[in-house]
Amino acid sequence: MSQGKNFASWRIGFAYAGIIVGAGFSTGQEVLQFFASHGLISILGIIVAALILMFAGRQAAKLGFRLNAESHETPLRVLFGPKVGLVVDYALIFFLYGIAVVMIAGSGATFNQSFGIHPQVGVLIIILLAGVTLLLDFEKIISIIGGITPLLIIAVIIITGYNILNPSVPYSEVDNFVDPTRTPSAYWWFDAITYAGLALATAFSFLSIMGSEASRHAIARRGAIYGGLIIMLLMLLVNVGVLSIMPEANAVPLPAMAMADQIAPWIGTVYSVIIILLIYNSVVGLMYPFLTRFTEPFSGRYKIMLALSLVAAFLISNVGFVELVNFVYPILGYIGLAIAAALTIRWIANKNTKKKLM
Repeated sequence: MSQGKNFASWRIGFAYAGIIVGAGFSTGQEVLQFFASHGLISILGIIVAALILMFAGRQAAKLGFRLNAESHETPLRVLFGPKVGLVVDYALIFFLYGIAVVMIAGSGATFNQSFGIHPQVGVLIIILLAGVTLLLDFEKIISIIGGITPLLIIAVIIITGYNILNPSVPYSEVDNFVDPTRTPSAYWWFDAITYAGLALATAFSFLSIMGSEASRHAIARRGAIYGGLIIMLLMLLVNVGVLSIMPEANAVPLPAMAMADQIAPWIGTVYSVIIILLIYNSVVGLMYPFLTRFTEPFSGRYKIMLALSLVAAFLISNVGFVELVNFVYPILGYIGLAIAAALTIRWIANKNTKKKLM
């Protein structure tokens, strides 16, 4: 494989990881709820979730490439049929916008907690940055989203590495400190699958478009696998890091910040900036598929809808971060699981027919 093709695959991989690794992941809160609160078995849960994301991401990118998808509309209709596909299409796009609003609402809280900036000012900063970025061409958007992910990898390696080597409790005793009431369900494997569904639903639209933009089939396919590997590495590091400070993690809203503060306060400040960049990453990655579902990219209608969507997001974000999460996340997770199941069925069907689509 040539160096140029390999670079193109890694660029897609970093962008894929950058969309999934949003504010909840980078703060350690999602990892605590879905994985670490199950104890040491959570390591196996992360491997299960990452394998699902690698396979489903690969299939989604391949489908986007084969269909030359400009939005997720065509892939969903191929997977589910015209009528059901239309229902899934509108449900997904509605909740993608909901996740973007959740991220925007979370940015206000992060700015306030980390820098003492009024929450609404923080929200306006993210909205303005996202608005300017969404006026750029798609290749630049991918480069920006993918370019921020390596910063997170470096920060996570430093922060989690220190805490993994200096745990506040022995790993053999971690299971004595977990709080099972934090987990969505009592079963580690079910929470792993649910998280994979949520992550896939979040990234499916962007994956389909990225796949169509790839110059070759193998680049799209390999890029999604690389992204899954990056996600697994980051999840494992954050999970073991959270396990290493489990008593403290249960007592704070931002476990990753607690890990950073264990090293030095200024590292906590730097990590706050990275979290804000990841929120920005997620908002851009979620808003672009939402906008292109209803408008031609970068057309006059696209720009009008962008402005209206960001104004609406600012108003809705005042509802509250927790309330939005509780409403949006569970439903989006089920949509993602339905997409993963459809991709798997399509893959199996293609193994038994001469007419290959994926």
